Amino acid sequence: MRRWKDIAAVVALMMLIAACGGGGGSSETTTGGGTDTTQGSTDTTQGATETTGGSGEKVTVRWFIGLGAGGQPEQEAAQRAVVDEFNASQDEIELVIEIVENDVAYETLATQIASGNAPDIIGPVGRDGSNEYAGLYLDIEPLIESTGVDTSMWEEAAIENQRESDGTLVGLPFASYPSVMYFNRDLFDEAGLPYPPQEYGPDGTAVYGEGTEYEGPWDYDKVAELAQILTVDANGVDATDPAFDRTNTVQWGFHWQWTTRVFQNGAYWGAGYPVADDGSADIPTAWEEEWTWWHDAIWNLGISPSQEQMDAIGDNVFQTGNLAMATTHLWYTCCISDEANDIVGDFWDFAVVPAHNGNVTANMHADTFRILASTKVPEEAFRTMYYLLTDAALPLLTAYGAAPADPALTDAFIASLEGRYPQGVNWQVALDGAAFADDPSHEAAVPGWGEYKVRLAELESAILSDPALDVATSIADVEEDLTLIFEQNAD
Repeated sequence: MRRWKDIAAVVALMMLIAACGGGGGSSETTTGGGTDTTQGSTDTTQGATETTGGSGEKVTVRWFIGLGAGGQPEQEAAQRAVVDEFNASQDEIELVIEIVENDVAYETLATQIASGNAPDIIGPVGRDGSNEYAGLYLDIEPLIESTGVDTSMWEEAAIENQRESDGTLVGLPFASYPSVMYFNRDLFDEAGLPYPPQEYGPDGTAVYGEGTEYEGPWDYDKVAELAQILTVDANGVDATDPAFDRTNTVQWGFHWQWTTRVFQNGAYWGAGYPVADDGSADIPTAWEEEWTWWHDAIWNLGISPSQEQMDAIGDNVFQTGNLAMATTHLWYTCCISDEANDIVGDFWDFAVVPAHNGNVTANMHADTFRILASTKVPEEAFRTMYYLLTDAALPLLTAYGAAPADPALTDAFIASLEGRYPQGVNWQVALDGAAFADDPSHEAAVPGWGEYKVRLAELESAILSDPALDVATSIADVEEDLTLIFEQNAD
């Protein structure tokens, strides 16, 4: 847990500096070669003008990317194009970007904040990425009022969702990533199986294989049943056969594609909050059930890849074409095709998210941009952020694979995705899934958010790596450790 304690310490230091009247983010920008404040960066702000406010000079606004989407090559290209267009469109602000690898982005930003060299804008970022810096964001409501910008394109409820618990408004709606089931048409065709359902029922639940021998509720029991047929070893034996060799698997039936964090995949079985009223840890029952099911799927049924298997084939399992079903978010459209490696990625479609115990939970991610309160140029930063949310929204949303918060952009967004994936994807499935978003969110803040994630990452690693894991005992240990974390970080 040391890593997250260090982050918390430097963020706390920054808050102390601010409280004592210390300066905000430095106007200096990093240059090629970087410093400790941009460790891990894949881009720099080389050549940017310092924010000195001198006559005729452009004011520099720094945009930090890495806490969420934005690190894929095609995303980087779209972001740079947006920056170039913005800078060419006016002569008052020079927007510069810092793209940092996700695995070091949190530490990098925390170090920048603590050293007084914080960027102005961060994002795209969701609840998860922003929880680490709660209390350090600019309240933009006064700027909305003073500038008179138009916010009517967004639903009032969506705007209110950007408020912090203290009432400050720290963002405006931008992107949403509903969950779907991605499925491989080719593998279903090869196995002679009906496709998964592509329409939610009135209560969300759907029926698989109506009128066929496979007919039944579309739930995770059905997923496991189909996944056994669709999981195949190197000898062509599927997982329904006692002769199946899970140590020599070449095709899997199901995987949590880039959603293996246990508080995330657990929530697909039912939304919940892991903190009891008395402040102790209380893991939702649905999460416990999913963790047990997932461990069994890996080690007993063999239908889902283990960590060792992913180490061998890469963690982008669905992209290989050797995975039949994957529950994940709309943002995964970013990464199915790979032009550099001649991967077309036209073998898939969307299905609805399966139910658990008769209920559908389609986890939702939502990203936006935020301004750090330490900025020395709040008006320019807000003007820039508003540009990203409006004029630049469509190219950025397309690159991120995110559904727009502005309904007027939905048709153009879908058209852009169809241009990239012309095989006939049922995009409506993703839009409909928003009605079944997890509430409370699996990313709802808990005391000691960083330490909480680290402890649950240890459980994730054990599920993926230890065939003899006693899941029930591990859950009890997790609850004990989380209770201590919550108590130590309680307000």
